[in-house]
Amino acid sequence: QMPHGRIPLPSFWKMVEDTLQRSGAQLRTFCQTFETVAPSPVTQPLNPAEERKVLSLVSKHGPDKLYQVTSNISGSKDLDLTLQRGQIVALLQSVDTKGNTSRWLVDAGGPRGFVPAGKLQPY
Repeated sequence: QMPHGRIPLPSFWKMVEDTLQRSGAQLRTFCQTFETVAPSPVTQPLNPAEERKVLSLVSKHGPDKLYQVTSNISGSKDLDLTLQRGQIVALLQSVDTKGNTSRWLVDAGGPRGFVPAGKLQPY
C-alpha cells in the first residue's frame, strides 16, 4: 500500500540510501551549528582558599577525579550537598547507594555527599 512498495528493489535501496545521506548531512549541519551557538563551559577562576582546597583534593584523590560544579546545586535530600557554581569537588563514586548513576558521591573538601552528575564537568 505504500508508494515504494511498487518500485523495483534496486530503486528502493537507492531511495533509502539517498534519504540516509540527506539525514546525515542535516545532522552534521545541526551539530556544527550547535557547537558554534552553544559556548563550551568555561572554567571558573579560583580564589586562594579554593586553590588550597583543590590542592588538598588532588593530593587525596588525584587530578583525574576532580570536577567543577557547572551551576548552583541545592541539596534537597539527606546526604545531598549544596554547592555553588565553580566549586571543585573530587569524585568518590559515580553512583549513589541505590545504584542511581545520575547522583554521584563527591568530596567537597570537607563535607561529602551526593550531587547530580549532570551538574559536574571534569576539571
